[in-house]
Amino acid sequence: MVLKPTDDYKSEFPLPFTLEPQKTAFIPVDLQYASACRTTGLGKLLKEQGKEKLGKYRFDRIEQVVIPNVQKLLNFFRKHKLRIIYVTVGSEMPDYSDYLPHRIGFVKWVNNRMGEREHEILDEIKPLPGELVINKTTSGAFNSTGIDLILRTRGIEYCLFAGVSTHVCVETTARDASDRGFNTVIIEDACGANKEEYHNSAIITFQRQFGKVYATDEVIRELQQNL
Repeated sequence: MVLKPTDDYKSEFPLPFTLEPQKTAFIPVDLQYASACRTTGLGKLLKEQGKEKLGKYRFDRIEQVVIPNVQKLLNFFRKHKLRIIYVTVGSEMPDYSDYLPHRIGFVKWVNNRMGEREHEILDEIKPLPGELVINKTTSGAFNSTGIDLILRTRGIEYCLFAGVSTHVCVETTARDASDRGFNTVIIEDACGANKEEYHNSAIITFQRQFGKVYATDEVIRELQQNL
């Protein structure tokens, strides 16, 4: 469900863009074994500590909502030869020395570094040969990668974001894309977070100030109309 703000003057200023398929990129964010799977990384640690309930909402949504919709979007983009750019998060150094001090604790905890299973993208949605994967070491991809240049050299003007967590890495990257002039969409039913209220708050704030919020079927319908 796409949430709509009520009693807000911002509704008087709708965003004027319509998706142009050849200038659009689908960008799944951080759908990795570190924090998007209940049997590895975060999910495994919570179970070992007897705190499985803390991850129930997160992993239920990822399995039942996020992955199926990301698969649907990947199939559509691949069928029509549209641009897909994966974003991952994790250390590129064996000792995690490329990570900021306030983030290093979690990334070590879930063993998220290149070469480890936890760093890999979920098998259900893994990239095909030739599909670009960009790794970041910060919440927002624009702060620790060359994604801005990559998008511009490929003629991308419309960025569609999915993944986890809605209120952290997805929202931060999408906000930064908007501030750099990209027409930006968060795909609500292809994102997940630790709690429903975190997800909903991020969605409401984003669509108020930064970009549009669509459901998966809305994205496909608008792109299909303009192919």
